[in-house]
Amino acid sequence: MKKQEKNRFASIKTKLLGTIIPVVVLLIVVLLLVAYNVSAGIIEEYSRNLLESSVSNQTSRIEAWLNENLSAFQIVKETIEKVQPKEADLQKMLDSYYGYNANYPEGLYVADSTGKLLKAAESTKQEADVLNSTWYREGITRINMAYGSAYQNAEGVNVISASGILNDGTDNIKVIAADMTLDRITIIVNSFIEMDEAEAFLVDTNDGTILAHRDSAMISRKLGEEGQSAFYGAVAEKMAAADFNFCTLEGNMTVFKEITGTNWLLVSYIPTDIVLADLAKLRSIMLIISIIAILVLCVIVERVTHMVIRPVKKLTETITAMTSGDFTVSVHTKGNDEIAVMSRSVEKFIDSMRAMISSMGDISGRLKGQAISCDDVSNNMNDAANIQAQSMGELNITVDQLSVSVNEIAENATMLAGYAADTKADSDAVEHKMRETVEVSEKGRKDMERVGEALESIRLSVQNLETAVNKVGTASGEIVQIVQFIGNIADETNMLSLNASIEAARAGEAGKGFAVVATEIGKLAQNSTESVENITRLIQQINVLVEDAVRQAADSAGEIGNSAELIHTAVDTFDVIFQNVQDTSRLIEGVVDKINQVDQVATNVAAISEEQAASSDEILATSESMLQQAKGITENSEQVAKEAKNLAVSSENLAGQVQQFQI
Repeated sequence: MKKQEKNRFASIKTKLLGTIIPVVVLLIVVLLLVAYNVSAGIIEEYSRNLLESSVSNQTSRIEAWLNENLSAFQIVKETIEKVQPKEADLQKMLDSYYGYNANYPEGLYVADSTGKLLKAAESTKQEADVLNSTWYREGITRINMAYGSAYQNAEGVNVISASGILNDGTDNIKVIAADMTLDRITIIVNSFIEMDEAEAFLVDTNDGTILAHRDSAMISRKLGEEGQSAFYGAVAEKMAAADFNFCTLEGNMTVFKEITGTNWLLVSYIPTDIVLADLAKLRSIMLIISIIAILVLCVIVERVTHMVIRPVKKLTETITAMTSGDFTVSVHTKGNDEIAVMSRSVEKFIDSMRAMISSMGDISGRLKGQAISCDDVSNNMNDAANIQAQSMGELNITVDQLSVSVNEIAENATMLAGYAADTKADSDAVEHKMRETVEVSEKGRKDMERVGEALESIRLSVQNLETAVNKVGTASGEIVQIVQFIGNIADETNMLSLNASIEAARAGEAGKGFAVVATEIGKLAQNSTESVENITRLIQQINVLVEDAVRQAADSAGEIGNSAELIHTAVDTFDVIFQNVQDTSRLIEGVVDKINQVDQVATNVAAISEEQAASSDEILATSESMLQQAKGITENSEQVAKEAKNLAVSSENLAGQVQQFQI
């Protein structure tokens, strides 16, 4: 832990140096950057103005130079057109202009539509195809002389011609022209540059041909050709866009200026590095000075911080000793600054702490005694609260049991009232049913009497049936005798037919008719015998049925007699039941009256029991509330006892803490 605190410790001096020096360095760097950027902007603006001024001056001089030469050419043209000399005189005039001006040393020359070329006698100009030459094709399109496009003449020299139609009064179309070398134009262009290290070149906007350049190898070349720097390609793009405003192209401050009266564009540029070269030197010098200033400032800040922090360091040692409980230290104050004020405040704090610690020692002693007394009182209170809580608990149990008993009585009384009410309703129903039973029993007694009378009639009818059946049995016996008699007659007839057949057989042919009659009689006797047998068999069956009917009729008569005796007995029983039902009905009416009285008593008991149950619930709630309060008193007394013990411990701890201080 101490090692970690030691690693975390950082002095105020270190913090101040670590804060002030980076801030100062950052401010100096920001000031340098701002100063450099502002200076660079000013220098670039100045260079731009100077470059534009130089280009304007160059353009003016180039235009003046071109106009001067063009005016001379125009004068010669107008003179020839006014004089309209002969060819010999025209030759002399051309000879006089040879070598007249260094800008056009070859002088002037004239060509007609036939391809004939007139030039100074000493001129070395050659033209293989006059009519297709650049100067002729451009000149034939202009009345006044004007400069055309750059081209390479037959001698391989890069030139530019001023040409125009010559009206000498003849029908033959003629063109007068004069050549100026591009080298000469280059000298003129570069001789008028006012800025050191700046360069300029002249370009034809029609086809991008470079007309004048300090590097002769660039003359007559197109902008953006292979092998050129990216700067020329950027110039070609600007020229294609017809954007001739100031700009920086590929690190070069560039100014464009069109030459009035021509398709020429003067481009002047200077590298930005050259413009800012002096500023870069100044920046390096300022950087060195800033580093030296930072080092000096670091030393000054370190010394000043050391002087300011020294009293703080001493004050820190004093406060550290105070944190260890040593208040025997003292603070020596010098000066009137904030640290001196803080030191005097610490000194006053030490004095007040000494007095406070002394008083805290006395207070802790008294506090310990009071804590012991408070502990005794809380223990007594806790015992009394426990006894009260126990008593209230027993009272609560008793009241709870009473409440349960009262509730049971109320419930039983309520149930009794319900049962009485139900019994009253049931007794009313029983009374109603008994009345119906009396009426039904009376009706049953009368019905049983009628049933007895009906059974007596049935018994008489069965006796009559038995007599009739007996008569049928007697008649069937007589029929059997008659049938037996018929059977005997049939047997005799059958014997007679048999004898007749025998006799007819004996008579032969005379007895055939008699034989047929005998045969038929035999058949009739045979049928009669069979019929008698069938009738006898049927009569025997009838006799059996009649005997069964007689026996069943006798049995039915006996059972009917028994039923009649039972019905008479049932009638007597119904009389007794009817009398008993009437007696029961009178008794039930008395029971209903008694039940009504019981219902009223049970209702009163239930109401009184419910009131007692509500009262017992209130008593129980009150006892429970008192029990909770007793428990709360017990808990509070226990808490007081605990806090008293804690207070005693705290007083002992306070005394121990106070003893750590040295005063």
